[in-house]
Amino acid sequence: MTQDRPFLGLLLMIGFCVLAPLGDSIAKVLGDRIPLGQLLIVRFAAQAVILFPLVAWLGLHWRFTGRVLRLTIVRTVLHIIGIGAMFTSLRYLPLADAVAIAFVMPFIMLLLGKFVLEEEVGARRLIACCIGFVGTLLVVQPAFADVGLPALLPLVVAVDFAFFMLVTRQIAKDVEPVSLQMVSGLVACVILLPLIFVGEAAGFPGLGFIAPSGIDWALLAAIGALGTGAHLLMTWSLRFAPSATLAPVQYLEIPFATVIGYLIFRDLPNGLAAVGIFITVGAGLYIVFREQAMSRAVRQASPPPHPTPAVAEASAFSERQSEE
Repeated sequence: MTQDRPFLGLLLMIGFCVLAPLGDSIAKVLGDRIPLGQLLIVRFAAQAVILFPLVAWLGLHWRFTGRVLRLTIVRTVLHIIGIGAMFTSLRYLPLADAVAIAFVMPFIMLLLGKFVLEEEVGARRLIACCIGFVGTLLVVQPAFADVGLPALLPLVVAVDFAFFMLVTRQIAKDVEPVSLQMVSGLVACVILLPLIFVGEAAGFPGLGFIAPSGIDWALLAAIGALGTGAHLLMTWSLRFAPSATLAPVQYLEIPFATVIGYLIFRDLPNGLAAVGIFITVGAGLYIVFREQAMSRAVRQASPPPHPTPAVAEASAFSERQSEE
């Protein structure tokens, strides 16, 4: 069993918070020059190519069958939709705004947990959830006034990835995260290649191939490497520190996205959006810390000698949150 090294875990999670918006910023740069389908297939092909040698070297099982394979295909389709919606939104929105709006996902997960999985969710967390939604609407409102419906795409990302995480939860105990990412990359290529060829023949916008320039080839490779590297850092961070310790750190992705967006695009959230970002982050952090407090209270009231099935499942899920 890997020994806890919280400081190393925190550093790895901070690395994720830097690399993830960097990859998104490159997608934003290429969004007007490279078709969306081509961006997606490069992103997933790089994931498969980078991770296959690692899976082979570690001797990890990757030939999924039956239920696990079916759920992996569903998960991959959701992943394609989520990343596609995010890349598309970045053609219209500042990087920080798109990332902040997508951070409504924890609130959606909380509601799904209550109403779909029938998990216990207290009144204070539901109130924090509503406040977080209000903050998100404050970020959406000025963007919607400027660009219209594309401002809602990060909300599509949030809903999509909430279901993505629910599917991940169903197979997290059965597969290693690195194997899951590698197989997802292969499945995504199998799905996307026919779509791109058919789309190009039919003239669908966003589908097809364009011969990139020299610098664009480098940027395309960087999208795949940064996306894969970011989620490996997240996976490894959860090996060295508990998810409860790392969850608040994930919100650093928003200020990092703000800085990167300003340095590359000279974009900054306007006043209303900035207020919304602070409200969203505050509500999200409240929910995180409230979950931690409740978990400590349960452990202190009745510490089990061994993890209960629910705790074991939650632990396995946390250790395998390799993709958002």
